[in-house]
Amino acid sequence: MQSVDEAFELDRLDEEPRSRLSAAARASAAATGRRAARRVRARADNRTMEDASPALPPLPDRLSVDPRSPHHVAAVFEHPIGVRLNGKERHDVEEYCISEGWVKVPAGKTLDRHGRPLLLTLKGKVEAYYRAPQA
Repeated sequence: MQSVDEAFELDRLDEEPRSRLSAAARASAAATGRRAARRVRARADNRTMEDASPALPPLPDRLSVDPRSPHHVAAVFEHPIGVRLNGKERHDVEEYCISEGWVKVPAGKTLDRHGRPLLLTLKGKVEAYYRAPQA
């Protein structure tokens, strides 16, 4: 597999590795220019460039914001997440479970003896999703 630098060097020398591109991809790249050819080649090699979007990890059935929790998945929090409870979007969810149908939200400004927010459990239909990235 070629590195990104080698691929750009090949573009500069006008030598494209034809074996990696299909005939349709070559025709499309010729029609749209060199930048499109680089994007097609980057996707063919499964490399990330500024034009290729990273794959999103699947949302788990149960997720917690607290890093000490066994249900905390750091890779998921690299992207904006939305949670709906009974069709209404909630922005204050600390933890959710889709299969059991509950979310935990803070009870106002009340704190427990360890300084963490006191959580209320609300039950209903829970939907978790990735929100569109902010521009």
